Amino acid sequence: MRTQMIAARASALFASNLPSGSRPTGSMVDDAIATAVRAFGGTRGCVAVMAAAYGDCPETAAPRMQWARSVVMTVYGSQSPEPERELVAA
Repeated sequence: MRTQMIAARASALFASNLPSGSRPTGSMVDDAIATAVRAFGGTRGCVAVMAAAYGDCPETAAPRMQWARSVVMTVYGSQSPEPERELVAA
């Protein structure tokens, strides 16, 4: 679940209007993510924006996603991590 939240937040930040390379505050990130989710009809819409960017301009999309994921990990990465589960073969 934690990985899915990170991915959803990163895709929403990717789709937001915050400039790549910026160092936004936590509240700026919260606002940008909420605005993008509303503007694009949910996290699926944000993922669609991200996918279109990778199709149109992969050379700029990849660095933007790296930035978005880094920002999300900085802002949300230390919040009550879900315990790691060990997979056991039956």
